[in-house]
Amino acid sequence: MSDIFGKIIQRKISADIVYEDDLALAFKDINPQAPTHILVIPKQLIPRLSEATNEDSALLGHLLMTAKKVAEQENLADGYRVVINNGEQAGQSVDRLHLHILGGRRLSWPPG
Repeated sequence: MSDIFGKIIQRKISADIVYEDDLALAFKDINPQAPTHILVIPKQLIPRLSEATNEDSALLGHLLMTAKKVAEQENLADGYRVVINNGEQAGQSVDRLHLHILGGRRLSWPPG
């Protein structure tokens, strides 16, 4: 897996960025799975959730609050889903922790 998201953070690859602060970046997914599909990534490299440590707790909370803020900004008041894929078996294709915000339509369950 490559770290294409690191290149987006460094502005070596362009993205449709919808939010940025000192710790996180949010941008529209180039292969959306819902009318609204935004990725939230930490600027600090954490390859996957299972590799996060207790020291990452504040950053992980910040990512969830960023997802909430972006969902509000994108007018997803009717509902949205936040997904974290952990490892290839779960569908993680980029080796950097990222949150998917999916919304804009009724989402089915179970997801996989």
